[in-house]
Amino acid sequence: MWLSLTFRVLATFALAAFVLQRIEWDSLVHILNALQWKWFIAGQTIAITIQVVAGIRWSALAKPIGFLHSTSFFIWRFFEGVFFNLCLPSSIGGDIVKAYRLSDTNRGRLLAGCTILADRLTGVSALGILAGSALLSLKFNLSLSSTVAVASVLLACVLLGFRLTIGNLDHFLDLLPTTHRLRQFLAQLLPYQVRPSLMGKAVAWSLIVQVGASLSVGLMARGVGVALEWITWFSVVPLIALAIVLPISINGVGIREGGMVFLLGQWGVAEEKAVAVGLLWFFATIVTGLFGGVLFLIDRQSTKSVLADTTSRS
Repeated sequence: MWLSLTFRVLATFALAAFVLQRIEWDSLVHILNALQWKWFIAGQTIAITIQVVAGIRWSALAKPIGFLHSTSFFIWRFFEGVFFNLCLPSSIGGDIVKAYRLSDTNRGRLLAGCTILADRLTGVSALGILAGSALLSLKFNLSLSSTVAVASVLLACVLLGFRLTIGNLDHFLDLLPTTHRLRQFLAQLLPYQVRPSLMGKAVAWSLIVQVGASLSVGLMARGVGVALEWITWFSVVPLIALAIVLPISINGVGIREGGMVFLLGQWGVAEEKAVAVGLLWFFATIVTGLFGGVLFLIDRQSTKSVLADTTSRS
């Protein structure tokens, strides 16, 4: 864990330095000072709203397998997870907190981890659907109806994949040794074998979340004078979000900004403006996380046990 954390810290500084040493600081400061705040506020509002939707998605995965809390409870805990993902160096810090806050027993926390894993998988699947359909639309100059058709095909493939995988999960597990790490990972999804349709519903919620995330970044970009077609953001934002999922840097620092420079450069966006968009996206993430921190302070039930275990694992 310490070796992994050291690598991520070094990677974060290296990526940030690589991006920032290529730009003109005076130009970047001027761009940020000229920010039109109405666009940032609009993007920030959507960024917070989609976390509410993500909390609803999590509740849709957790309630049917025994966690009979209110939907508002899951939304509250989801925001807390965003805060701990932001302030802890570990990429799973927020997930550990959510599992602890969802149940008071070890068995319940293991089952909570199952819901969190399912939530993550459906989110990544939605990223792939959105990015894939947008990229194909841009590459082949597809019409709106054709783009929707491509997205529908990709969605159908993902849903079929979940149906076949979850429905036959026990057979896949029998093929793996008892101590195999992949077996231990997949075994957490066993509760969904009897309710495979839940994953499909969660993917639908995830598509709403990812579309909202793209709209959020696109609105903030307009605040610094980057006004691209929306289909462009539906490819750029999910691709960068997928890269951020990889455990390379802390909170995606450097990856987010470097990705913006590389991808937006294809549309002639200056590096300084691309970095500014990445920084605004990161700042919006911080604001959303701080909102979750406030919620955590309001309701600090089992705070000591959560922090102790999370710190030891991070």
